[in-house]
Order: sequence, then structure tokens, then C-alpha cells
Amino acid sequence: MSGFVSFVSSGPGDPELLTLKAVARLKAADAVLFDDLSSGPILAHARPQADLVSVGKRAGRTSPKQHHVSRLLVDYAMTGARVVRLKSGDAGLFGRLEEETVALAAAGIGYEIIPGVPSACAAAAAAGIPLSRRLLARRVQFVTGRDVTGALPDGLNIAALADPSATTVVFMGKGTFPALAQRLFAAGLPETTPALFAESVSHPDQRLTRTTVVELAARLAADTGGAPAVILYGALADGTP
Repeated sequence: MSGFVSFVSSGPGDPELLTLKAVARLKAADAVLFDDLSSGPILAHARPQADLVSVGKRAGRTSPKQHHVSRLLVDYAMTGARVVRLKSGDAGLFGRLEEETVALAAAGIGYEIIPGVPSACAAAAAAGIPLSRRLLARRVQFVTGRDVTGALPDGLNIAALADPSATTVVFMGKGTFPALAQRLFAAGLPETTPALFAESVSHPDQRLTRTTVVELAARLAADTGGAPAVILYGALADGTP
């Protein structure tokens, strides 16, 4: 008899940001397949008898292939196990969720998706700023800064991303942000547009840097650093009321 898979969104890393439902699923799981950014104290909620399997992907590091992760999920569930697939942030945001749900559906395995706190929301909260504001920032847009090869994705709507009246959040964009910035400037985004560079959001070593798009692009061109980060830019990013 097939088991069941719970896609549990762990938020940005602080275990206190887990939902009650996420904690309940971790406590009941026979196996937990976790991302790198979902490890650490969050795994303390798992049962001592549970199998803990690291399947995380990090830029520049050797990582499991996606088909291997999907196969592991199916294999565990086919034994009748209660499986938690622990994903950082919110599982539905640039988390390769669909590849895994498709594999489960093809194998006839049931699943649920438990939402979590996106790192963009946690970064804005840590900086004490909103993501939207009436009359000033009526639109929030999320974009990935890298494709499967690590390059800046093709087909980006640069005109939308250069809209100064939007709050734009770039996920996984440290390495490609200098190239993106040049395209934004060419499309009319002012170089002085405020930016927030949020590293290790909600972790003890969290660091928030308020800067401008042009200054952040120059910094990342010289050194991207090793910490996970999210980039916010737009009128609200400087924190001015």
C-alpha cells in the first residue's frame, strides 16, 4: 500500500516560523527528505526514528539530480511510509515543486502541500518594511535570477522588472544580478533605485544591507559571498516611510 507525501514549507530557516501543521507532519514522518536551507534546528522536530535524507541543491556545490530526488520520494512512499519533503521558504516559489508532484501523481501516490513563509516576506519583515504601499508600490513581483545552467534566464520581462513603482524580489540572483542590472538600466530603471540585500534571512548570522541597485551590482560583480541571499529593489527598499 502506498504511503503519503507532505510537502512541508519550512520558511527561511528560523524554526519559530514553522506553522503548527508543518511541525505536526515532521513529528509524524517516517522519512524526511530535506533541503540544505531546511536543515539544522528545524530537523529537531522530526521523530528520532525517522530517516533523514539530505537532497538539497546549492549553487556551485555537488547536488542530487532532480530525477533522483523524485525517485527517492516515490520509493519511500511505495513502502507505505509517511514522507515529508522539507523545502525552504514556500515550496511553491522556485522550489521545483511541480517536478516532484508530477512524479508522485504518475506513481499514484497522494500528497499535500503545506505553505510557509517566503524568504522575501521574512526579509522585508526583518528590515521593518512593507512589500507594498498604497499609491507607491501597488505591485510585488518575484523573479528567479538563474536558470538551470546558472545563467540569467531568457525571456525575462525587463520592462516589468524595470518598473520603479513595483517592489521586485530576485531569488537566487547573486551571480547574475550585475548582468540583470545593466538590462534594467537600459530599460529606464534609475541606477539610484533603493535595494535591500538580505543574507541568511532569519538565521543568527542574518545580515541586511541597504544600498542602491548600481552599488549592489558592483559589489556582487566583485564578490557574491557564500551565504544564501534574496534581493529586493524598488521605492520601499530603503525603508523610508
